[in-house]
Amino acid sequence: MSDKAIAKTNKTWDIVKHIWGDYGIIIFTVIFFIVSGLIAPRFLTTQNILLVMRHSAIIGIIALGMTFVIITGGIDLSSGHLIAMSGTVLLILQGNENIGMWTAILACFGVATAMGFINGVIITKLRLPAFIVTLAVGIIARSLTLFITNGVTVGGRMTPEFLNIGNGGVGIIPFSVIVWVLMAVILGCILAYTKFGAFTYAVGGNEVTAKNSGINTDAVKIAAYTLTGFCVGVSALFNFSRVAAILPATAGNMFEFDAITAVVIGGAALAGGRGKILGTFFGMLIIGVVSNLLIMFHISPFLTGFFKGTLILVAVLLQRRDRAA
Repeated sequence: MSDKAIAKTNKTWDIVKHIWGDYGIIIFTVIFFIVSGLIAPRFLTTQNILLVMRHSAIIGIIALGMTFVIITGGIDLSSGHLIAMSGTVLLILQGNENIGMWTAILACFGVATAMGFINGVIITKLRLPAFIVTLAVGIIARSLTLFITNGVTVGGRMTPEFLNIGNGGVGIIPFSVIVWVLMAVILGCILAYTKFGAFTYAVGGNEVTAKNSGINTDAVKIAAYTLTGFCVGVSALFNFSRVAAILPATAGNMFEFDAITAVVIGGAALAGGRGKILGTFFGMLIIGVVSNLLIMFHISPFLTGFFKGTLILVAVLLQRRDRAA
């Protein structure tokens, strides 16, 4: 083979690698959808696709904030517990006839955002591991929620305007899916085109270098955890406005792990410094499809964790292979 032919082959291969690096998760998701449709014809029906999107949106919204946290090199294990706390606040207040619906919603957002802020402050100011801090804060939040409610189901008022938030939509598109997509676009642009986005990557890539470059690394981390808290609040609103009820003991169980899985499948590095909102979005869709197929084929729900765990291992192994290359 001539030098010219070799150079042309190498250039083509570089283009292919570039396209796969930027859009591989999209290509894989499309292929996954097609294969799923071939093995389960009912899968590609409009009704089922919307069902997958609706279910994916609840955790997908949390995963958007989690992307920022993981890119900074951190992790948030409190999200599932915080969705129970903020959801309980939402329904306690919404169930009171003297309190307006929007006041209850703002309180839900405020509690979740404040808890995310607390996570960030403790991690940065006390220099404690994110794993331990978020796990502890989550356990504390769940415990306080159970204490306040005595562990019983909390019900709100079954008002049409409140139920419509979780069950309504524009045409056939659920409100939760619309908000998920809009938030993905907005946060994706923030991560890709703003100074805060650049600082987020810098902190995760090398925190010492980022600090020496004049970046307020503590502020960036606190902002990432606070954003995740806000996303939890939004998720709680859509999740619990569907039935206007919550069981604090089990609400949000394992949500944080599904969110982390979506971020990792989407290409983010757990060590920090790499990740995209676009990848997280499609990573969540893949998880949604897997869960949907398990139901379609009547596979035991106890195996759900097996398949999700396998997805994480495969994603991490592929990342390791990319770094080696």
